[in-house]
Amino acid sequence: MLNRIIFSLFTVLVLCGVARLEAAGFDKDTIGTGAEKLLITFIGHGTLMFEYGGLVVHADPTLRESDYADLPKADLILITHEHGDHLDPEAVAKLRKPETEIVANGSSAGRLEGAVVMKNGESATVMGLKIEAVPAYNIISKRDNGQPYHPKGNGNGYVVTFGDTRVYIAGDTEYVPEMNELGDIDIAFLPLNLPYTMTVEMAAEAARAVSPKVFYPYHYGSSEVGKLQSLLEGAEGIELRIREMQ
Repeated sequence: MLNRIIFSLFTVLVLCGVARLEAAGFDKDTIGTGAEKLLITFIGHGTLMFEYGGLVVHADPTLRESDYADLPKADLILITHEHGDHLDPEAVAKLRKPETEIVANGSSAGRLEGAVVMKNGESATVMGLKIEAVPAYNIISKRDNGQPYHPKGNGNGYVVTFGDTRVYIAGDTEYVPEMNELGDIDIAFLPLNLPYTMTVEMAAEAARAVSPKVFYPYHYGSSEVGKLQSLLEGAEGIELRIREMQ
């Protein structure tokens, strides 16, 4: 009888463990670079994790998308801007180690002890990775008072170079002229979701301008991302990959 009870308890614990692992499961892609492989974990919405050469990079971590119980702590954290679905000080605190570096825009850095501010147009090498801060802003979408949801000069997108692979994490932005000046981009994360970022049509236009080898739509909410396939027809060299990033 005792053995039966112990076995039943063991079975429950195992099943609970499996359920937790399944609940914590995220889509992952492995990308070849000129050096180490790059592992991308698609956590949700605007939240991503990159693993490369023993480094763990979290982009816009939020507890809204994960409790981070089963994910590794950060060597580097990138914050694009201060909106709650991108800046979550509690998530950052949970991921920090004593040696963790944080790169953020100015409006976010004041809420994160020890964060390094990067402004649009600046670049730096952090943890051996080249990071370029690029503009992320609205031109068309504005609040009722006429102010853009994301004013020019405030938020960042980031181009991070892993080996010889340049990854563009656009942050919250519309298709802006500066996208035409990014140079060769291997992987691009471009946001959708009105009224804050881009329509499907604008995202397709932005993808054609950036011309990445791989285009991941993210931050897309209820946008009809399936339409991107037809909108990108004839755009040679761009592979569209849709992951769970509502």
